[in-house]
Amino acid sequence: MGLQLINAIFKSNTELKALSQQVSELTAVQKLWQEIIPSALKNQTQAGAIEHKRLTIYALNGAVAAKIKLLLPSLLTKLQKQGVAISSIRVSVQVQSHAAKTDKPLRNLSSEAAEKIHSLAQKLQGSALGDSLERLAQRAKK
Repeated sequence: MGLQLINAIFKSNTELKALSQQVSELTAVQKLWQEIIPSALKNQTQAGAIEHKRLTIYALNGAVAAKIKLLLPSLLTKLQKQGVAISSIRVSVQVQSHAAKTDKPLRNLSSEAAEKIHSLAQKLQGSALGDSLERLAQRAKK
């Protein structure tokens, strides 16, 4: 019942109806694109909108974009044979956002390693390296 209500809402509102139609068109073009693109490039590309008889294809990176540009004539012909009304294909590199860096897990020194670092720090006492080793040994003991 919920899906029927959503469909009714989309059909009753002219703006939502236009949006729904655009989504359907994008989905159809993406399916056709996935059928004609070589399998090695399927996960690295995505079909975009058709504007002024020009299809925009988004590539994951520059190397993928270059490969698609080499295949453009045959891809264009295949899409036209499938009934897609386009006269050109534009390839654009899609900038990917990266997930936030996760903190690296802290590594703990064994007590034996901490003692050896401490003894080396004592030998190098007064130098920058000795001071750094002493701080490392102190953190390891905590």
